[in-house]
Amino acid sequence: MINTPPPGPKAMEIVNKDHELIMQSFVRWYPLVIDRGYGSVVIDVDGNRYIDMNSGLAVLNVGHNHPRVIEALRSMLGKITHYSITDFYYEEAVMLAEKLIEIAPMTGGKKVFYGNSGAEAIEACIKISRGYFRNQRPYIIAFYGAFHGRTMGANTLTASKPMQHRWFAPLLPAVIHAPYPYPYRCPFNTDDPVECGEQALSFIEDYILGKYIYGDEVSAIFVEPIQGEGGYIVPPENFLPGLRKIADKHGILIVVDEVQSGMGRSGKWWAIQHWGVEPDLLAAAKAIASGLPLSAVIGRSDLMNLPKGSHATTFGGNPIACRVALEVIRIIEDEGLLERAARIGEFIIKRFKEIQEEMEIIGDVRGKGLMIGVELVRDRDKKTPAQKELEKVLVESFKRGVLTIGAGLSTLRLAPPLNIPIELVEKAIDILESVLRKVQVELKAVK
Repeated sequence: MINTPPPGPKAMEIVNKDHELIMQSFVRWYPLVIDRGYGSVVIDVDGNRYIDMNSGLAVLNVGHNHPRVIEALRSMLGKITHYSITDFYYEEAVMLAEKLIEIAPMTGGKKVFYGNSGAEAIEACIKISRGYFRNQRPYIIAFYGAFHGRTMGANTLTASKPMQHRWFAPLLPAVIHAPYPYPYRCPFNTDDPVECGEQALSFIEDYILGKYIYGDEVSAIFVEPIQGEGGYIVPPENFLPGLRKIADKHGILIVVDEVQSGMGRSGKWWAIQHWGVEPDLLAAAKAIASGLPLSAVIGRSDLMNLPKGSHATTFGGNPIACRVALEVIRIIEDEGLLERAARIGEFIIKRFKEIQEEMEIIGDVRGKGLMIGVELVRDRDKKTPAQKELEKVLVESFKRGVLTIGAGLSTLRLAPPLNIPIELVEKAIDILESVLRKVQVELKAVK
């Protein structure tokens, strides 16, 4: 896929200007300067082609420049770009809401609120949760390892890296974090996933609700069905159903953050559906509009009743974004991408588990659908995170034509478009396997 060794001269010129002109408050894994993309391929400004195993951070679930997405965009250009859903009405917003309600993972009446980003969706969920109880239940429970966004409320719920909070205190009050059951690195020192899930649930019941606050003071529990930034962590099978039982016992709302795991990424419309659990509120963004800024909160109708003027948005529910989002859902349905994501995901996990048998640098392989984490370790017995080695894998893979990024401390994050051709998947895995072998040899040499 590579024509000239990246980064090329034009790429570096842009990178240098970027560093001069744009605030560098984010992490760049390697100097990729994108020019264009098609399907599951990205082309940089120097003409190098890459297999996209990242989907623009799990945003482009139907790939780059899908013909039907482009046609949906064209159908709106010259028609209307904006007139604020806060004060007026769009047919596109209503049509999309109908479709989102149709695929929502909860029964009964539902309504939708639009925003521009995942963080905005989470902020809306915070206000809806507290507002529903008229602030008689001010507390919120979230989890260590969670990532819910970087605005102040969402950032308070986030707890995956200390830098996300540094210098920004005080954050939102009345937020309590609980351990998330991470089977490979269970915070309760057990290798039994079922016991790990039970201990996580017991911690909430026995310590948070038993020793710190009453259950009737908690408005909501915010949870990622599969933790994203935390390391693509799939919880034990008993955890989410058990969490629903605790919430029901105390009248607490369950808010699922499906910003990264939703829109078919896990092989189902929403990751929570793998556990048969109905949430009360659901936050969606990222892949909902194939790269256009849009988010949605889908919630039970009785919850979505904030008084007029208490919450609004200027750009949320933009008609162009809504029209594209509607087309994205139709593409996923028409092309059978839920089933395809599940099938291709099983193939990738099987391949990496086979590679794991030969390579000690791979500590764990996990995931659902095309939301897959390959955790790297320096020592498999001690499970020492291979942070530097992960960086080497990402950079070397980039130089060989495969785009991936990390998650957690040392997890290789694999999230290609749901419609990626199997030939590209196989080529990407071959390249990643070669890179992992090289890095493992270097690691052994250091030891």
